Amino acid sequence: MTKHRHAFWHLWGWPLSMGVLTAIGLVSALFSDGGLGDAVAWGALGIPVAVCLWYGWRPRKSASGQPH
Repeated sequence: MTKHRHAFWHLWGWPLSMGVLTAIGLVSALFSDGGLGDAVAWGALGIPVAVCLWYGWRPRKSASGQPH
Protein backbone atom coordinates (compact mmCIF):
# COMPACT_ATOMS: atom_id res chain seq x y z
CA MET A 1 0.00 0.00 0.00
CA THR A 2 2.84 2.43 0.72
CA LYS A 3 4.25 1.95 -2.78
CA HIS A 4 0.87 2.89 -4.28
CA ARG A 5 0.62 5.95 -2.03
CA HIS A 6 4.17 6.99 -2.94
CA ALA A 7 3.40 6.66 -6.66
CA PHE A 8 0.29 8.83 -6.26
CA TRP A 9 2.18 11.69 -4.60
CA HIS A 10 5.11 11.32 -6.97
CA LEU A 11 2.77 11.81 -9.93
CA TRP A 12 0.21 14.27 -8.53
CA GLY A 13 2.08 16.15 -5.78
CA TRP A 14 3.23 19.16 -7.81
CA PRO A 15 0.07 19.57 -9.90
CA LEU A 16 -2.08 19.45 -6.75
CA SER A 17 0.14 21.94 -4.94
CA MET A 18 0.06 24.31 -7.93
CA GLY A 19 -3.74 23.99 -8.03
CA VAL A 20 -4.09 24.74 -4.32
CA LEU A 21 -1.71 27.69 -4.64
CA THR A 22 -3.73 29.04 -7.57
CA ALA A 23 -7.01 28.62 -5.66
CA ILE A 24 -5.56 30.49 -2.67
CA GLY A 25 -4.40 33.29 -4.97
CA LEU A 26 -7.79 33.58 -6.68
CA VAL A 27 -9.71 33.65 -3.40
CA SER A 28 -7.30 36.17 -1.96
CA ALA A 29 -7.62 38.37 -5.04
CA LEU A 30 -11.42 38.24 -4.89
CA PHE A 31 -11.82 38.99 -1.20
CA SER A 32 -8.85 41.22 -0.34
CA ASP A 33 -9.11 44.95 -0.22
CA GLY A 34 -5.45 45.86 -0.60
CA GLY A 35 -2.36 45.41 1.51
CA LEU A 36 -1.35 41.92 2.56
CA GLY A 37 -4.21 40.24 0.68
CA ASP A 38 -3.05 41.68 -2.61
CA ALA A 39 0.52 40.59 -1.91
CA VAL A 40 -0.67 37.05 -1.18
CA ALA A 41 -2.69 37.06 -4.41
CA TRP A 42 0.27 38.28 -6.47
CA GLY A 43 2.61 35.70 -4.97
CA ALA A 44 0.18 32.80 -5.08
CA LEU A 45 -0.78 33.50 -8.69
CA GLY A 46 2.72 34.46 -9.81
CA ILE A 47 4.47 31.29 -8.65
CA PRO A 48 2.50 28.91 -10.94
CA VAL A 49 3.02 31.30 -13.86
CA ALA A 50 6.76 31.42 -13.17
CA VAL A 51 6.91 27.62 -12.99
CA CYS A 52 5.08 27.31 -16.32
CA LEU A 53 7.39 29.84 -17.94
CA TRP A 54 10.46 28.08 -16.54
CA TYR A 55 9.44 24.68 -17.91
CA GLY A 56 8.18 26.17 -21.17
CA TRP A 57 11.46 27.89 -22.03
CA ARG A 58 13.72 25.14 -20.75
CA PRO A 59 15.47 23.29 -23.60
CA ARG A 60 13.93 19.89 -24.20
CA LYS A 61 16.07 16.78 -24.28
CA SER A 62 15.67 14.10 -26.92
CA ALA A 63 15.64 10.37 -26.19
CA SER A 64 19.44 10.33 -26.49
CA GLY A 65 19.74 12.96 -23.74
CA GLN A 66 20.88 15.78 -26.02
CA PRO A 67 19.02 19.12 -26.11
CA HIS A 68 17.10 19.91 -29.30
